[in-house]
Amino acid sequence: MITGNWAPPTHTERLLYEAGTRGDRAAALDALGRTRLYVLQARVHADAPGHTPPLPARRDKAARRTVVPVLTEGMLPAWHPDWVFEQTTLVRLAAAWPNDRWWLAVNPDTPFGAALPARAADRRTWEEAGIRGGGPARLRLLTHAGGPLHGPVAHALALGAHLAVLNGLVWNGLGAQYEDYPTDVARLRRPWAVHHRADFRDKLRTLIATRLVGRVPEAVLGMRRRLAARLGHPPTDAQWASMVTVNFERDDPYGEDLAEAERFLRRITHYEERFRADGLLAPDGRIDTLAAFDHGRAVNVVRLALGARYCDPQEAEQSLLRVLEPARQAYDSWEAFSLGYLLARLIHFDEGDPEPMYRESVAVHRILTQDPSSPYRNIPWS
Repeated sequence: MITGNWAPPTHTERLLYEAGTRGDRAAALDALGRTRLYVLQARVHADAPGHTPPLPARRDKAARRTVVPVLTEGMLPAWHPDWVFEQTTLVRLAAAWPNDRWWLAVNPDTPFGAALPARAADRRTWEEAGIRGGGPARLRLLTHAGGPLHGPVAHALALGAHLAVLNGLVWNGLGAQYEDYPTDVARLRRPWAVHHRADFRDKLRTLIATRLVGRVPEAVLGMRRRLAARLGHPPTDAQWASMVTVNFERDDPYGEDLAEAERFLRRITHYEERFRADGLLAPDGRIDTLAAFDHGRAVNVVRLALGARYCDPQEAEQSLLRVLEPARQAYDSWEAFSLGYLLARLIHFDEGDPEPMYRESVAVHRILTQDPSSPYRNIPWS
Protein backbone atom coordinates (compact mmCIF):
# COMPACT_ATOMS: atom_id res chain seq x y z
CA MET A 1 0.00 0.00 0.00
CA ILE A 2 1.25 3.48 -0.91
CA THR A 3 1.12 5.88 2.02
CA GLY A 4 1.73 9.57 2.75
CA ASN A 5 2.00 11.96 -0.18
CA TRP A 6 3.10 9.28 -2.61
CA ALA A 7 -0.15 8.45 -4.38
CA PRO A 8 0.64 7.53 -8.00
CA PRO A 9 -0.09 10.55 -10.24
CA THR A 10 -1.09 8.46 -13.26
CA HIS A 11 -1.69 4.84 -14.22
CA THR A 12 1.93 4.48 -15.38
CA GLU A 13 3.34 5.24 -11.94
CA ARG A 14 0.91 2.78 -10.36
CA LEU A 15 2.15 0.04 -12.69
CA LEU A 16 5.76 0.85 -11.83
CA TYR A 17 4.99 0.80 -8.11
CA GLU A 18 3.28 -2.58 -8.36
CA ALA A 19 6.15 -3.98 -10.42
CA GLY A 20 8.65 -2.65 -7.89
CA THR A 21 6.91 -4.19 -4.90
CA ARG A 22 7.09 -7.58 -6.63
CA GLY A 23 10.64 -7.06 -7.84
CA ASP A 24 9.28 -7.71 -11.32
CA ARG A 25 11.69 -6.03 -13.74
CA ALA A 26 9.89 -7.49 -16.77
CA ALA A 27 6.60 -5.85 -15.70
CA ALA A 28 8.41 -2.55 -15.19
CA LEU A 29 9.83 -2.79 -18.71
CA ASP A 30 6.38 -3.58 -20.10
CA ALA A 31 5.00 -0.43 -18.47
CA LEU A 32 7.92 1.67 -19.69
CA GLY A 33 7.54 0.31 -23.21
CA ARG A 34 4.12 1.97 -23.43
CA THR A 35 4.94 5.39 -22.07
CA ARG A 36 6.87 8.58 -22.69
CA LEU A 37 10.03 9.16 -20.74
CA TYR A 38 11.46 12.62 -20.14
CA VAL A 39 15.00 13.95 -19.95
CA LEU A 40 15.81 17.30 -18.34
CA GLN A 41 17.50 19.99 -20.45
CA ALA A 42 18.53 23.59 -19.96
CA ARG A 43 16.27 25.66 -22.18
CA VAL A 44 19.28 27.55 -23.55
CA HIS A 45 20.62 24.25 -24.89
CA ALA A 46 17.25 23.14 -26.25
CA ASP A 47 17.01 26.42 -28.19
CA ALA A 48 20.49 26.16 -29.70
CA PRO A 49 20.22 25.19 -33.41
CA GLY A 50 21.73 21.79 -34.11
CA HIS A 51 22.69 21.17 -30.50
CA THR A 52 22.11 17.63 -29.25
CA PRO A 53 22.78 17.54 -25.51
CA PRO A 54 24.24 14.35 -24.07
CA LEU A 55 22.16 12.20 -21.77
CA PRO A 56 22.40 13.67 -18.26
CA ALA A 57 24.37 11.46 -15.90
CA ARG A 58 24.92 11.75 -12.17
CA ARG A 59 26.54 9.69 -9.45
CA ASP A 60 24.23 7.65 -7.23
CA LYS A 61 26.35 7.53 -4.10
CA ALA A 62 24.12 5.07 -2.26
CA ALA A 63 24.21 2.54 -5.10
CA ARG A 64 27.79 3.45 -6.05
CA ARG A 65 27.08 3.79 -9.73
CA THR A 66 26.49 6.37 -12.42
CA VAL A 67 22.86 6.70 -13.53
CA VAL A 68 20.93 8.52 -16.23
CA PRO A 69 17.76 9.88 -14.58
CA VAL A 70 14.54 9.98 -16.59
CA LEU A 71 10.99 10.74 -15.49
CA THR A 72 7.57 9.46 -16.46
CA GLU A 73 4.88 11.97 -17.37
CA GLY A 74 3.25 12.00 -13.97
CA MET A 75 6.50 12.73 -12.16
CA LEU A 76 7.59 15.90 -13.94
CA PRO A 77 8.29 18.82 -11.59
CA ALA A 78 6.59 22.19 -11.65
CA TRP A 79 7.00 24.53 -14.62
CA HIS A 80 10.25 26.48 -14.68
CA PRO A 81 11.16 29.13 -17.29
CA ASP A 82 14.74 27.91 -17.82
CA TRP A 83 14.45 24.12 -17.50
CA VAL A 84 12.56 22.02 -20.01
CA PHE A 85 12.04 18.37 -20.91
CA GLU A 86 12.50 16.36 -24.06
CA GLN A 87 10.63 13.09 -24.43
CA THR A 88 12.26 9.82 -25.31
CA THR A 89 11.42 6.10 -25.25
CA LEU A 90 13.11 2.88 -24.24
CA VAL A 91 13.95 2.18 -27.87
CA ARG A 92 15.59 5.57 -28.38
CA LEU A 93 17.48 5.29 -25.10
CA ALA A 94 18.79 1.87 -26.07
CA ALA A 95 20.08 3.23 -29.37
CA ALA A 96 21.77 6.30 -27.82
CA TRP A 97 23.19 4.76 -24.64
CA PRO A 98 26.82 5.84 -24.14
CA ASN A 99 28.27 3.56 -21.44
CA ASP A 100 27.67 -0.09 -20.53
CA ARG A 101 28.45 0.55 -16.86
CA TRP A 102 25.78 3.22 -16.40
CA TRP A 103 22.27 2.39 -15.21
CA LEU A 104 18.91 3.84 -16.19
CA ALA A 105 17.14 5.42 -13.20
CA VAL A 106 13.43 5.93 -13.82
CA ASN A 107 11.77 8.28 -11.28
CA PRO A 108 14.73 7.98 -8.88
CA ASP A 109 14.13 8.39 -5.14
CA THR A 110 10.39 7.74 -5.43
CA PRO A 111 8.18 4.66 -4.88
CA PHE A 112 7.49 4.69 -8.64
CA GLY A 113 11.07 4.12 -9.71
CA ALA A 114 12.92 1.45 -11.61
CA ALA A 115 16.68 0.94 -11.70
CA LEU A 116 17.75 -0.88 -14.85
CA PRO A 117 21.22 -2.08 -15.85
CA ALA A 118 22.29 -1.03 -19.32
CA ARG A 119 24.67 -3.60 -20.70
CA ALA A 120 24.28 -4.49 -24.37
CA ALA A 121 22.00 -7.46 -23.57
CA ASP A 122 19.91 -5.28 -21.25
CA ARG A 123 19.47 -2.66 -23.94
CA ARG A 124 18.25 -5.31 -26.35
CA THR A 125 15.62 -6.16 -23.73
CA TRP A 126 14.64 -2.49 -23.53
CA GLU A 127 14.26 -2.38 -27.30
CA GLU A 128 12.15 -5.54 -27.31
CA ALA A 129 9.89 -4.10 -24.57
CA GLY A 130 9.50 -0.85 -26.48
CA ILE A 131 8.62 -2.62 -29.72
CA ARG A 132 6.27 -4.99 -27.92
CA GLY A 133 4.54 -2.13 -26.11
CA GLY A 134 4.23 -0.07 -29.26
CA GLY A 135 5.42 3.13 -27.62
CA PRO A 136 3.16 5.77 -26.06
CA ALA A 137 -0.47 4.77 -26.54
CA ARG A 138 -3.03 6.95 -28.32
CA LEU A 139 -6.78 7.02 -27.77
CA ARG A 140 -6.59 6.80 -24.00
CA LEU A 141 -7.89 8.92 -21.15
CA LEU A 142 -4.93 9.88 -18.96
CA THR A 143 -5.62 11.83 -15.77
CA HIS A 144 -3.03 13.35 -13.44
CA ALA A 145 -4.21 12.87 -9.85
CA GLY A 146 -2.34 16.01 -8.79
CA GLY A 147 -3.81 18.21 -11.52
CA PRO A 148 -7.11 20.12 -11.47
CA LEU A 149 -10.01 17.68 -11.17
CA HIS A 150 -12.91 19.97 -10.24
CA GLY A 151 -13.78 23.63 -10.56
CA PRO A 152 -13.43 26.18 -13.39
CA VAL A 153 -9.82 25.43 -14.36
CA ALA A 154 -10.53 21.69 -14.61
CA HIS A 155 -13.68 22.46 -16.62
CA ALA A 156 -11.70 24.62 -19.02
CA LEU A 157 -8.97 21.99 -19.41
CA ALA A 158 -11.63 19.38 -20.16
CA LEU A 159 -12.72 21.46 -23.16
CA GLY A 160 -9.40 20.44 -24.71
CA ALA A 161 -9.69 16.77 -23.78
CA HIS A 162 -10.42 15.56 -27.32
CA LEU A 163 -6.87 16.20 -28.49
CA ALA A 164 -5.41 14.95 -25.21
CA VAL A 165 -7.26 11.63 -25.51
CA LEU A 166 -6.47 11.37 -29.21
CA ASN A 167 -2.74 11.73 -28.53
CA GLY A 168 -2.65 9.84 -25.22
CA LEU A 169 -1.64 12.89 -23.17
CA VAL A 170 -2.74 13.98 -19.71
CA TRP A 171 -5.95 16.01 -20.15
CA ASN A 172 -5.62 18.04 -16.92
CA GLY A 173 -1.94 18.94 -17.03
CA LEU A 174 -0.85 22.55 -16.65
CA GLY A 175 2.85 22.28 -15.93
CA ALA A 176 6.29 21.63 -17.36
CA GLN A 177 5.11 20.68 -20.85
CA TYR A 178 2.14 19.58 -22.96
CA GLU A 179 3.96 16.87 -24.94
CA ASP A 180 7.57 18.05 -24.64
CA TYR A 181 9.43 21.31 -25.21
CA PRO A 182 10.62 20.78 -28.82
CA THR A 183 7.25 19.39 -29.89
CA ASP A 184 5.29 22.16 -28.18
CA VAL A 185 7.39 24.82 -29.92
CA ALA A 186 7.08 23.05 -33.29
CA ARG A 187 3.32 22.58 -33.04
CA LEU A 188 2.81 26.26 -32.29
CA ARG A 189 4.84 27.20 -35.35
CA ARG A 190 2.90 24.85 -37.57
CA PRO A 191 -0.02 24.90 -38.01
CA TRP A 192 -0.65 27.85 -35.68
CA ALA A 193 2.01 30.31 -36.93
CA VAL A 194 2.80 31.19 -33.32
CA HIS A 195 6.45 32.18 -32.80
CA HIS A 196 6.32 34.27 -29.63
CA ARG A 197 4.09 35.55 -26.84
CA ALA A 198 2.30 38.21 -28.93
CA ASP A 199 1.41 35.63 -31.61
CA PHE A 200 0.01 33.36 -28.90
CA ARG A 201 -2.25 36.07 -27.51
CA ASP A 202 -3.52 37.00 -30.97
CA LYS A 203 -4.27 33.39 -31.86
CA LEU A 204 -6.05 32.83 -28.57
CA ARG A 205 -8.33 35.82 -29.18
CA THR A 206 -9.13 34.48 -32.64
CA LEU A 207 -10.02 31.04 -31.31
CA ILE A 208 -12.13 32.33 -28.42
CA ALA A 209 -14.09 34.39 -30.96
CA THR A 210 -14.49 31.19 -33.08
CA ARG A 211 -13.14 32.87 -36.18
CA LEU A 212 -11.21 29.82 -37.41
CA VAL A 213 -13.92 27.18 -37.45
CA GLY A 214 -15.34 28.67 -40.65
CA ARG A 215 -17.84 31.39 -41.50
CA VAL A 216 -19.67 29.36 -44.13
CA PRO A 217 -20.47 26.17 -42.14
CA GLU A 218 -21.48 28.26 -39.12
CA ALA A 219 -23.79 30.29 -41.35
CA VAL A 220 -25.32 27.09 -42.74
CA LEU A 221 -26.04 25.80 -39.22
CA GLY A 222 -27.32 29.20 -38.13
CA MET A 223 -29.88 29.23 -40.94
CA ARG A 224 -31.31 25.90 -39.80
CA ARG A 225 -31.44 27.16 -36.22
CA ARG A 226 -33.34 30.31 -37.22
CA LEU A 227 -35.68 28.38 -39.49
CA ALA A 228 -36.50 25.95 -36.67
CA ALA A 229 -37.29 28.88 -34.36
CA ARG A 230 -39.56 30.40 -36.96
CA LEU A 231 -41.38 27.15 -37.78
CA GLY A 232 -41.60 25.92 -34.20
CA HIS A 233 -40.13 22.53 -35.21
CA PRO A 234 -37.03 21.23 -37.00
CA PRO A 235 -37.15 21.98 -40.73
CA THR A 236 -36.90 19.27 -43.33
CA ASP A 237 -33.62 18.93 -45.17
CA ALA A 238 -35.32 20.35 -48.27
CA GLN A 239 -36.51 23.44 -46.38
CA TRP A 240 -33.06 23.96 -44.92
CA ALA A 241 -31.34 23.54 -48.30
CA SER A 242 -33.76 26.02 -49.86
CA MET A 243 -33.01 28.63 -47.22
CA VAL A 244 -29.27 28.15 -47.73
CA THR A 245 -29.63 28.57 -51.48
CA VAL A 246 -31.77 31.70 -51.21
CA ASN A 247 -29.53 33.40 -48.67
CA PHE A 248 -26.21 32.59 -50.34
CA GLU A 249 -27.48 33.46 -53.84
CA ARG A 250 -28.58 36.86 -52.55
CA ASP A 251 -25.27 37.62 -50.84
CA ASP A 252 -22.90 35.80 -53.21
CA PRO A 253 -23.39 36.90 -56.85
CA TYR A 254 -20.45 34.77 -58.10
CA GLY A 255 -21.70 31.57 -56.49
CA GLU A 256 -18.42 30.64 -54.81
CA ASP A 257 -19.77 30.72 -51.25
CA LEU A 258 -22.97 28.97 -52.35
CA ALA A 259 -21.01 25.99 -53.71
CA GLU A 260 -19.05 25.82 -50.44
CA ALA A 261 -22.25 26.12 -48.40
CA GLU A 262 -23.91 23.30 -50.32
CA ARG A 263 -20.85 21.10 -49.80
CA PHE A 264 -20.88 21.75 -46.05
CA LEU A 265 -24.63 21.18 -45.87
CA ARG A 266 -24.19 17.75 -47.47
CA ARG A 267 -21.39 16.88 -45.08
CA ILE A 268 -23.30 18.08 -42.02
CA THR A 269 -26.38 16.10 -43.03
CA HIS A 270 -24.30 12.99 -43.72
CA TYR A 271 -22.49 13.01 -40.37
CA GLU A 272 -25.57 13.86 -38.33
CA GLU A 273 -27.28 10.86 -39.89
CA ARG A 274 -24.31 8.69 -38.96
CA PHE A 275 -24.33 10.06 -35.41
CA ARG A 276 -28.01 9.13 -35.10
CA ALA A 277 -27.45 5.66 -36.54
CA ASP A 278 -24.61 5.09 -34.07
CA GLY A 279 -26.62 6.31 -31.09
CA LEU A 280 -24.60 9.49 -30.54
CA LEU A 281 -27.38 11.91 -31.48
CA ALA A 282 -31.07 11.66 -30.66
CA PRO A 283 -33.42 10.87 -33.58
CA ASP A 284 -34.67 14.47 -33.54
CA GLY A 285 -31.36 15.97 -32.38
CA ARG A 286 -29.24 18.44 -34.28
CA ILE A 287 -25.91 20.24 -33.85
CA ASP A 288 -26.35 24.00 -33.85
CA THR A 289 -22.78 25.30 -33.77
CA LEU A 290 -19.21 24.21 -34.36
CA ALA A 291 -17.80 26.58 -31.73
CA ALA A 292 -16.50 23.64 -29.69
CA PHE A 293 -13.76 23.04 -32.25
CA ASP A 294 -12.20 26.47 -31.74
CA HIS A 295 -12.76 26.41 -27.98
CA GLY A 296 -11.18 22.97 -27.64
CA ARG A 297 -8.23 24.01 -29.79
CA ALA A 298 -7.87 27.24 -27.80
CA VAL A 299 -7.25 25.18 -24.65
CA ASN A 300 -4.58 23.17 -26.42
CA VAL A 301 -2.91 26.31 -27.76
CA VAL A 302 -2.73 27.61 -24.17
CA ARG A 303 -1.14 24.37 -23.00
CA LEU A 304 1.31 24.43 -25.92
CA ALA A 305 2.20 28.06 -25.18
CA LEU A 306 2.88 27.19 -21.55
CA GLY A 307 5.10 24.30 -22.66
CA ALA A 308 6.92 26.57 -25.13
CA ARG A 309 7.46 29.21 -22.40
CA TYR A 310 5.37 31.82 -24.27
CA CYS A 311 3.37 32.32 -21.08
CA ASP A 312 3.70 31.41 -17.41
CA PRO A 313 1.31 29.25 -15.34
CA GLN A 314 -0.64 32.24 -14.05
CA GLU A 315 -1.31 33.61 -17.53
CA ALA A 316 -2.11 30.11 -18.79
CA GLU A 317 -4.74 29.65 -16.09
CA GLN A 318 -6.28 33.05 -16.79
CA SER A 319 -6.30 32.28 -20.51
CA LEU A 320 -8.10 28.99 -19.93
CA LEU A 321 -10.80 30.71 -17.92
CA ARG A 322 -11.40 33.11 -20.81
CA VAL A 323 -12.40 30.12 -22.97
CA LEU A 324 -14.83 28.66 -20.46
CA GLU A 325 -17.76 31.09 -20.51
CA PRO A 326 -18.11 31.30 -24.32
CA ALA A 327 -18.18 27.49 -24.44
CA ARG A 328 -20.87 27.32 -21.76
CA GLN A 329 -22.97 29.84 -23.67
CA ALA A 330 -22.68 27.89 -26.92
CA TYR A 331 -23.72 24.47 -25.50
CA ASP A 332 -25.87 23.06 -22.75
CA SER A 333 -24.05 19.78 -22.03
CA TRP A 334 -20.77 17.94 -22.44
CA GLU A 335 -22.40 15.63 -24.98
CA ALA A 336 -23.49 18.58 -27.14
CA PHE A 337 -20.05 20.18 -26.87
CA SER A 338 -18.35 16.92 -27.83
CA LEU A 339 -20.59 16.37 -30.86
CA GLY A 340 -19.98 19.94 -32.00
CA TYR A 341 -16.25 19.27 -31.84
CA LEU A 342 -16.60 15.97 -33.71
CA LEU A 343 -18.75 17.41 -36.46
CA ALA A 344 -16.35 20.29 -37.07
CA ARG A 345 -13.37 17.95 -37.22
CA LEU A 346 -15.10 15.62 -39.65
CA ILE A 347 -16.54 18.17 -42.08
CA HIS A 348 -13.28 20.13 -42.27
CA PHE A 349 -11.01 17.12 -42.81
CA ASP A 350 -13.30 14.95 -44.90
CA GLU A 351 -10.71 14.26 -47.57
CA GLY A 352 -9.66 10.94 -49.07
CA ASP A 353 -11.00 8.02 -47.02
CA PRO A 354 -12.96 9.60 -44.14
CA GLU A 355 -13.77 6.34 -42.38
CA PRO A 356 -10.63 6.05 -40.18
CA MET A 357 -11.10 9.59 -38.91
CA TYR A 358 -14.79 8.94 -38.24
CA ARG A 359 -14.06 5.80 -36.21
CA GLU A 360 -11.27 7.57 -34.33
CA SER A 361 -13.48 10.58 -33.55
CA VAL A 362 -16.34 8.42 -32.31
CA ALA A 363 -13.92 6.46 -30.12
CA VAL A 364 -12.72 9.68 -28.47
CA HIS A 365 -16.33 10.83 -27.95
CA ARG A 366 -17.30 7.54 -26.32
CA ILE A 367 -14.26 7.53 -24.04
CA LEU A 368 -15.06 11.04 -22.83
CA THR A 369 -18.80 10.54 -22.43
CA GLN A 370 -18.81 6.99 -21.06
CA ASP A 371 -15.63 6.37 -19.06
CA PRO A 372 -16.50 6.71 -15.34
CA SER A 373 -13.24 8.57 -14.72
CA SER A 374 -13.81 11.07 -17.54
CA PRO A 375 -14.09 14.76 -16.65
CA TYR A 376 -17.29 14.77 -18.71
CA ARG A 377 -18.78 12.40 -16.13
CA ASN A 378 -17.41 14.19 -13.08
CA ILE A 379 -17.50 17.93 -13.81
CA PRO A 380 -20.98 19.50 -14.12
CA TRP A 381 -21.42 21.41 -17.37
CA SER A 382 -22.97 24.40 -15.64
